[in-house]
Amino acid sequence: METNDYLEKAANIDDLDEKILKLITKNARIPFLEVARECGVSGAAIHQRVQRLLNIGVVKGSEFIVSPQKLGYNTCAYMGIYLDKAKYHTQVSEALRKIPEVVECHYTTGQYAIFIKIQTKTNKHLKKIIDDELQEIEGIARTETFISLEMDFKRQVPIK
Repeated sequence: METNDYLEKAANIDDLDEKILKLITKNARIPFLEVARECGVSGAAIHQRVQRLLNIGVVKGSEFIVSPQKLGYNTCAYMGIYLDKAKYHTQVSEALRKIPEVVECHYTTGQYAIFIKIQTKTNKHLKKIIDDELQEIEGIARTETFISLEMDFKRQVPIK
């Protein structure tokens, strides 16, 4: 099945929706009138289309992205978490949610039960969170930490 066919079956996305998505994912602050000019339709049509894409869950709002480094969070780490038992994943996830430096949490298959992303100010700060907070969470058997040296790229899925 072609990617376009899948998009249309998944969310009834047409060519105009795809063009809108390409424009707004490149620049979430682009004015609807500019999108309308690019697409050759009215501003009201763009507003209605974007609202529909929000309503059906294709678009999940917009956000300002804060640079962790500009706020002094210079260490990015990923951690694989082994659980004592799989049934602990919900309570461990809820405990992780209470640690502000844990910015992503995924329940996974494979080697780890949970995989998280942590942003800390320094390696020492990371060690303190591991020692004082993560190791205290009931249900965690052990962890394995990977420090990111550099992010080469991050992107959204392609709109085709």
